[in-house]
Amino acid sequence: MSIALGLLVIRLVVGLSFMAHGSQKLFGWFGGYGPKGTGGWMESIGIKPGVAMAVIAGLMEFVGGLLFAAGFGTVFASLLIALTMIMAIAKVHGKNGYWSTAGGFEYNLLLIAVAVSVALTGAGAYSIDALLF
Repeated sequence: MSIALGLLVIRLVVGLSFMAHGSQKLFGWFGGYGPKGTGGWMESIGIKPGVAMAVIAGLMEFVGGLLFAAGFGTVFASLLIALTMIMAIAKVHGKNGYWSTAGGFEYNLLLIAVAVSVALTGAGAYSIDALLF
């Protein structure tokens, strides 16, 4: 039972955090800039078309986070989270080295490790996947 509760805590914290980040890009919630503001920033770092890419990134984070938190389609949810973080490393954080204190990719790599680990172990007993399969 403690493994299932541990996985639930991990899924909820990571999944809801990703949903919040996605909602910043999609809706401007939680201090975000919405598609237009996020898209402008994305264009400034060479990701074009900015608004479309902001919507795609926002959807990946929001949907991936929702599915991850619920433990539904966990492998797919984990893939969305990992791909989002790989892109963040490639386009933003990688050039700054490892440490997050210097704007590096440390935190992104941690989130990739969590997503991949949950995908490999399964979402746990307290998940929609466990109810269905």
